[in-house]
Amino acid sequence: MAEITAALVKELRERTGAGMMDCKKGLVQCDGDLEKAIDYLREKGLAAAAKKEGRIAAEGVVESYIHGEGRIGVLVEINCETDFVARGDDFKQFAKDIAMQIAAAKPLYVNIEEVPAETIEHEKEILRAQALNEGKPEKIVDKMVLGRIDKFYKEICLMEQPFIKDPDIIIKDLLVEKVAKIGEKISIRRFARYELGEGIEKREDNFADEVMREMNR
Repeated sequence: MAEITAALVKELRERTGAGMMDCKKGLVQCDGDLEKAIDYLREKGLAAAAKKEGRIAAEGVVESYIHGEGRIGVLVEINCETDFVARGDDFKQFAKDIAMQIAAAKPLYVNIEEVPAETIEHEKEILRAQALNEGKPEKIVDKMVLGRIDKFYKEICLMEQPFIKDPDIIIKDLLVEKVAKIGEKISIRRFARYELGEGIEKREDNFADEVMREMNR
């Protein structure tokens, strides 16, 4: 049995907004695994983020980010419940981080639910054909396709992408952390990303590295 330290309980409380005793119980149930405990609290409806899902978030900000002397431009609408939170530094920094994420990682959709069913089926057909062409046994092809479609989601869905400032956390979990810290429902509603000369054959640049360098200045 892993040791459940006060520091671990405190971190879980900060990340979920759940009560101290609920956090301790979650860690005990999950043998001290912090990430599993977060999921446990969310599943039990004890995490503050989960409790706020049904609330209305109509305030917020439209954040903009221009990179590389006008080569990439992003607009993203992020909502919260009150204007007070929208004007806070934590919320503003989160909005800036998300705009930079979109600039660097090039998502096409906010979440998996937005991806058209025909797009998913088309991708599955391609992935299945790839697996068969690689000589994989028919009986394991479907499992391989499921694994590869998850990778596909990470490429095209903002909420499934690793955070460029900390790849160990994905955007949807970062959002949960911010909800717990700020104390209001937050939602990433929509975004638009423009890249100069997009669709025109040109030199490829590593924009993710450039954005990271700018963030670390």
